[in-house]
Amino acid sequence: MTIAKALTIAGSDSGGGAGIQADLKTFQERLVFGMSAITAVTAQNTTGVQGVYPLSPEAIAAQIDSVVVDLRPSALKTGMLFSAEIIELVANKIEEHSLQNVVVDPVMIAKGGASLLQQSAVNMLKEKLLPLCDVVTPNIPEAEELTGMKIETMQDRKEAAKYLSDLGAKHIVIKGGHSHTNELIDLLYDGQRFTEFTHERIATKHTHGTGCTFSACVAAELAKGASVLQAVDTASEFVHAAIKHTLNIGSGHGPTNHWAYRKQEVMI
Repeated sequence: MTIAKALTIAGSDSGGGAGIQADLKTFQERLVFGMSAITAVTAQNTTGVQGVYPLSPEAIAAQIDSVVVDLRPSALKTGMLFSAEIIELVANKIEEHSLQNVVVDPVMIAKGGASLLQQSAVNMLKEKLLPLCDVVTPNIPEAEELTGMKIETMQDRKEAAKYLSDLGAKHIVIKGGHSHTNELIDLLYDGQRFTEFTHERIATKHTHGTGCTFSACVAAELAKGASVLQAVDTASEFVHAAIKHTLNIGSGHGPTNHWAYRKQEVMI
């Protein structure tokens, strides 16, 4: 039996709700062997980010090389990359190793409002990383930052998706969590067609790590051979279950429930 493997290149969340920790939990839940290259260590919990401590480019490069030469991943995702220098390094490593099924989560702002991506890095992400990715998964504020557009309507989201497609991203998912509608709609654009994934909106503050979890689930499904459409469908369902069956831990924006989707499947 071939074991599907996925690599996450992202920051560590000491609170366990987002970042590397959320990615590895998601990989495990989706029956994919997870590996990691840590870009930065954060001190954070459900109330916010108390500190960000980036690793050296040499340390990040060594982690990626070490994993790829021995445990070549079938897919990878990027999360918090922090700086233009790290983004350029990761893009170069993707090209150097001819890595496939690249999912980019353009992590910019934590749930508590702390900036997780330096402003100087945004252009590097657009110029170097987006053209290499198979799927990019911004939420609405991140899509606004990447496009310079104000996004209020579904038509705005479609225009933003087309803009990101023109930058080279093969598939764009603009997530609907930050919209103000009763329904939550994740919008997928494949360069030609739009597909909507719709769920009821759940009133809760416990949504820490949803973006990391969504992109990790997409990467996990791609690692197993799913199409992008199938992968996004599963990720949308996975995150919806994780929010619906909340853990209710922490005094701030609590983490999502990574085992909810599996338990839901068992019950069905």
